[in-house]
Amino acid sequence: MRDNKIIGVFILIIMISLSGLAIFLNVAKRMSSNRCVFGASYMNLVNPFFSVVDDGIREIIEAHGDKLISYDAGNDQLKQIDQIQDFIDKKVSAIFLNPVDWHLIEPALRAAKKAGIPIINVDTPVYNQELIDCLVMSDNYKAGQLIAMDLIRRKNHARIALIDHLSAKSAIDRAEGFKDILQKHNNYNIVARYSSDGNIEQALSGMESILKDVPNIDVVFATNDPSAMGVIAALESANLVGKVLVYGVDGAPYAKKMIFESKMTATAAQSPVEIGRTAAEMAYKFLQGKNIDKNVLVPIFLINKENVANYGSSNWQ
Repeated sequence: MRDNKIIGVFILIIMISLSGLAIFLNVAKRMSSNRCVFGASYMNLVNPFFSVVDDGIREIIEAHGDKLISYDAGNDQLKQIDQIQDFIDKKVSAIFLNPVDWHLIEPALRAAKKAGIPIINVDTPVYNQELIDCLVMSDNYKAGQLIAMDLIRRKNHARIALIDHLSAKSAIDRAEGFKDILQKHNNYNIVARYSSDGNIEQALSGMESILKDVPNIDVVFATNDPSAMGVIAALESANLVGKVLVYGVDGAPYAKKMIFESKMTATAAQSPVEIGRTAAEMAYKFLQGKNIDKNVLVPIFLINKENVANYGSSNWQ
């Protein structure tokens, strides 16, 4: 009789435990089903700038208890279109997009629009702005203007090489801002131009070719800091470091180090972590049905030898 009571108590304990487990699993399931999943696709995560943008987005999303899936397109537009389709198949809550090519991304934008998934365009605009819900970026046109104004302050004439990125609207805007300032003056001539796709290796190769083919280059404007690093490497091989002004855009830690060492003249500095945080905040506001600005500009400013000590060279600003 006593054994039967013990068995009964044991069974009761097991039933209570199973019931508690079922309740826990049910709550966990409901919590999981309420968790938002976001997707992010970048032109190239090898560039530390985009990794820091991603960190900023992730910081906000994980603070909400949600999840971010991030993909590197490796400068391959077809790969990026596949990534967007994967996000659509996963039914993500929103997509953060940094396009490889501002024109060729359009089929993916239309697919996301058809699926009802909002697009937060980050750093580099897409061509058809009607297909996105918000654009968060630096004032890229102003970045080019800041570089041109610093150049005019330093030199009263120049033979300039422009290292740009023709498939990225952000780089196009930087080059336009730069040229528009210089067009008001007669003594500044762009005598060479090369599209590096924003990476060090192509900028190095392009600058080496320019130095062989075009004499007396005394200024180089690279539309991002990785390209500026490639330019500096080419100048080092030609023993021209310090003899040619080198400008970039980003404000990357390694660029600030080059400014400290007098190998680089200046960089128009962005805050990638702030771009990421702002993009994530815009996504949440949009999903909550709040009105958001279509275009959100994050401030940009010049870092040169005169003020680089204020920002340091170990982190992004």
